[in-house]
This record gives sequence, C-alpha cells and structure tokens, in this order.
Amino acid sequence: METLHSLQKVTAGIDVHRMLLVVTVLIDQEDGTVRKEQRQFGGFKRDKRAMVMWLVSLGVELVVMESTGIYWKSPYAFLEQAGLTTWVVNAHHVKQVPGRKTDLADSEWLAVLGRFGLVRGSFIPPQDLRELRLVSRYRRKLASTLAAEKNRLHKVLDDAGITLGAIVADLDGVSARRMIEGLIAGQEPAALAGLGRGKLREKQDDLALALDGDLSPRHRFVLQQLDAHLRFLEQRLIEIDQTLFQAMQPYAWAWRLLQTLPGIDQLAACLILIEIGDDLSHFGSADRFASWAAVCPGNHESAGKRKTGETR
Repeated sequence: METLHSLQKVTAGIDVHRMLLVVTVLIDQEDGTVRKEQRQFGGFKRDKRAMVMWLVSLGVELVVMESTGIYWKSPYAFLEQAGLTTWVVNAHHVKQVPGRKTDLADSEWLAVLGRFGLVRGSFIPPQDLRELRLVSRYRRKLASTLAAEKNRLHKVLDDAGITLGAIVADLDGVSARRMIEGLIAGQEPAALAGLGRGKLREKQDDLALALDGDLSPRHRFVLQQLDAHLRFLEQRLIEIDQTLFQAMQPYAWAWRLLQTLPGIDQLAACLILIEIGDDLSHFGSADRFASWAAVCPGNHESAGKRKTGETR
C-alpha cells in the first residue's frame, strides 16, 4: 500500500461502470492553476485501449478508481500493462473523506483525492495471482456444491427410512459408498451389511437393520443422480487441485514455507498464497496485513464488536 506525501502533477480518476468509463485528469500548471481534462470511454476492449493511450499522452502519473463491483478489474489490467501507477481504493474510505462539493463528478473527486494523497491504494495481486484467484474461488464454489450434494444424499436416505448415518460415522467413506451403490443397484440389506470394513465388520446386524428401509424406484433414481454428480464434482476438484499445484512453481519457496505451519497442507498453503501473494511488503505493516485479513477489528468494529452491537 502506498500514500503520496506531495501533490501529483498529473492525476486521473476513473468512475467505472459496466459499459462506461468516465475519466477526469487534473494537470498542475506552472502558474499554480489546475487544468481539467475529462472524457468518456465505452466498455469494449478498443475503448479501454483508447483510454490508456489518452492517459499516457497526458503524462498521467497516478490513476485512482474505486473497488466497487468487478468492473474495475478489466480497466485495471489495461492500465497495469501500460505501466501506469494505479490505485484501487476502498469505496467506504472515499465516502469518509470530507470536503466534497455536490456538483463534483465521481471521477474528478477520485482524482482530487489521489492528487492530495488522501486515499491509499488497496493490495492488488499481480496478474498471475489474480487469474489463479479465479481458479481457487471456483474451487471453493465447487467444494460448497459438493458438500450440499452430500447433505442431499443423506436426506434422501433418511426419507427412505435408511438410517445408515446412525451406524456409520462417515457416509462418504469407502464402506458406506459401496453400500449406497448396492442400494442403488437393488441389493439386499443383509448382503450389503457384509461390505463393511474394519470395525464395521462387528456391526453387521445393526447395518442390516439400518439398510432395511422403504427405498422406492424414485429414491433410487435420485440417489443414482446424486452419486454420479458427487463423482463428477470430486474428479473436477482433483483436476483443479493439480492445476493449482502446478501453478505454485514460481512461488515454491513461499508455498513450502507455509506448509511448515501446523494444520496447513499443500492445498491450504496454495489457497493462502493465492490470496496474499509472496510479497507481504505490499501491506506496509503486520497491523495492516491483519486488518486486510480480517483478523483484527475493522473500521466498522471496535474490540471485535460491530457498531450494531453484534459480536463477530
């Protein structure tokens, strides 16, 4: 994170919308006045290129935009490629700065704040890590879907009066899966009870009773769909994990270092690294990093309590 301690000579502010970029550039003149240039650009690739070329032609030293939504990401990438120093600032912080005139455009106000160093740029990881975030966060969505589908399978079993979950601690284990596959195939409970491994071998009678339910053809149909979907999701997660692990080669030293922490395995280290990067100097201090990682009270909290009175 950076803060300007002197006035920028040429500062730009961008008010970002999905298909509209409103850009204001403030240029300090030798006589002490400030010249304002303002243009609007569309949201297509050619428009963003034109915007960057215009900013470069004006000699812009700093570009400021808000981090609202996701629409800032594409313009930021173009500005980054052009080598323009760009700050993505917290919208909440922008609103807290006093002194804005009502007739001042959003883009001009951002340029003013950047010109006087009244805002701080948020941590934006490099392009490689930003792209990896797409993968890691998609993985998180798939993992959530997988957990939801497992819960749905348990409910279908309970709906059919099959209480396997009361006997088997892990319905996702090898033994339980084989039994569920057997139920789908229409095998008898007594035969399925013999599929138990380890300590489950001592519970064959209980397993036979637990597996003896009222499984209708429609129950079997839903179980079959769920089982197939679970296998599909698990395979996708395996492929995603392999992709993420391969992508860790440029950050191998940090990846290995994170794995020395108790409870942090290869995957957890990978996901952490993708979020914070391998250069913590961007955060400026340990306190700022802790605030960014939400492990200390933020602006809307005091001693762990939200201003609404709720405790996190």
